[in-house]
Amino acid sequence: MLMAELDCLKYGSPLGESLRPRLKVVMSWIIRLGLMPGSDPHVKLIRAGFLRQAHSGVFHMLPLGRRVQDKLEALIDKYMYQLGASKLALSSISSEEIWSRSGRLEKAGSELFRFRDRKDVKYLLSPTHEEEITSLVSNAVKSYKELPIRLYQISRKYRDERRPRHGLLRSREFIMKDLYTFDLSPSMALATYDQVREAYTRLFDELKLPYLVAEADSGDMGGNLSHEFHFPTSKGEDHVISCSNCEYVANEELAESPVPGPASNTVGSGSELTKGDGSQREVKISVWRGISRDRRTLVNVWYQSPTRSDPATSTNPEVNVHAVKAVFPDFDAAVEDPLLMWETFNGGSRGNTSTNAGPLTLLNLVDCRLSEDAQSSISTAASRLPVWPKSMELSPPETDMVIINKDPSTHQPLNLLRISDGDACPRCTDGRLKVQRAIELGHTFHLGTRYSEPLSATVNLPDNDLNALGIEAALSTQVPMQMGCHGIGVSRMIGAVADTLADGKGLNWPRVMAPFEVVIIPGKGLDDASLKVYDTLCKVPTYAGNPRLDLILDDRAASFPWKMQDADLVGYPVIVVVGRRWKAESICEVQCRRLQLRQEVAIEELSDYVRSVLARL
Repeated sequence: MLMAELDCLKYGSPLGESLRPRLKVVMSWIIRLGLMPGSDPHVKLIRAGFLRQAHSGVFHMLPLGRRVQDKLEALIDKYMYQLGASKLALSSISSEEIWSRSGRLEKAGSELFRFRDRKDVKYLLSPTHEEEITSLVSNAVKSYKELPIRLYQISRKYRDERRPRHGLLRSREFIMKDLYTFDLSPSMALATYDQVREAYTRLFDELKLPYLVAEADSGDMGGNLSHEFHFPTSKGEDHVISCSNCEYVANEELAESPVPGPASNTVGSGSELTKGDGSQREVKISVWRGISRDRRTLVNVWYQSPTRSDPATSTNPEVNVHAVKAVFPDFDAAVEDPLLMWETFNGGSRGNTSTNAGPLTLLNLVDCRLSEDAQSSISTAASRLPVWPKSMELSPPETDMVIINKDPSTHQPLNLLRISDGDACPRCTDGRLKVQRAIELGHTFHLGTRYSEPLSATVNLPDNDLNALGIEAALSTQVPMQMGCHGIGVSRMIGAVADTLADGKGLNWPRVMAPFEVVIIPGKGLDDASLKVYDTLCKVPTYAGNPRLDLILDDRAASFPWKMQDADLVGYPVIVVVGRRWKAESICEVQCRRLQLRQEVAIEELSDYVRSVLARL
């Protein structure tokens, strides 16, 4: 629909409509590989001719895929225009110098694509553009009267993913929409934040697909307020927590659950916990290990796990790494084998310490579910628990052992396990939590002065206006701008929508993203009739509430069954078949796989009927 509106602007009306050529499949460059049984949605995108893999995590967008991308970008443009945002295009190349000034260079680390020019100046391919947009606005805007400012771009971004996977869902080169907002005061910036969230909600509503809006942690982006927009999908790498009774929704990084009390057991031998009456039940005390960024602290997370009976080091992700990082911010969650890293840096299994400066630390974090006796056993010299890995014959000398069982800031017992289905809701008394795998497609951040202060993005403000605007600036009238950053993963959304709606026959696009809304497929000997059907569907007057249908005619010299299978693979929302009842009665068959609809319709009613079907998609 949006592409059809753009076509109307391009060709003009009414004269342009009469000159616009019919769109035919034979006119397009299309690579088809056909459907394979059991193909996942990413494979369907490739076999249907939407994209091709160029390198690991890097894809070429083919004509059909480009058309889907253009439609999604047009949808985004529509809602950015409603917010009064201006579109620009920032360079994909940024400098390491400006990233150092913002403090993000070292935190981003190995995820950045870095390079140097012939003068040995250090650059990088931007995974995001907060530094560049802040510098641009800072150099151009000096007076508070020029605010607010809302700028957005849809551009290619780059991240050196260690393991690119799931096609467009986790790639090294990707397309994103970024909206950057600049306001004068915190209250104005929060009002802008709410407006953007409302616009995002309307945008996702127009896709007519299920989505979740979750409270989120801002992470390395900065700021203290953010929300994520997710599609529930089995391939999602995020976990979204929602309540069955109230409106509580949060991602796993920010989700809360009531802190349970410790078990009333004492430690027996090995993994057995002994009840007070002398009877025994097998409950495993597990330890999960991690390491600090400086490789000088080995982290043990102790918890009670009823799943196995032998004491061992657990690699099961029952532990909530976000909770560990909240207690120990220097924890490096990216390390997959912390023991190997520890032994490499600190002397291996013989207990020899390296020459690296600084003491070694063994940090024991104890989950609140573990009994007091079990907790005390961790620090006992004769403990049978694997405080040190079995690969180490001796514990490293001069190692400090630290045990923490309460949050240093809140003094509450540590809750270090991931939330599970059925856990109690932290916001209401009757609700139970549900955990869903999901993929993040949009994220709104209130950044405050996270980037404007280090990059000196300030505006001049008269002294007499400070109090009126609620701004504290006792010694200076240079006020840092209040920023927001709001992203949507364009290429990721293409992959996520394909994953959400695909079935055994092929892809299944929502109307607003489909490469074409309607495909017309003629039976044998009915090519001329299909032209009449095409022209009939085009003749309806176009205006604001009745845009031109986005049609394509499959006139290829292939068999009728093959073209029908191909239409299912591509995922056109509506198929109009010009078949056996045309010659005698001028009747077509309208099919919609997503609505499980198949209806014979006379040519006089065809346009209205097709539009009514599309309105439901």
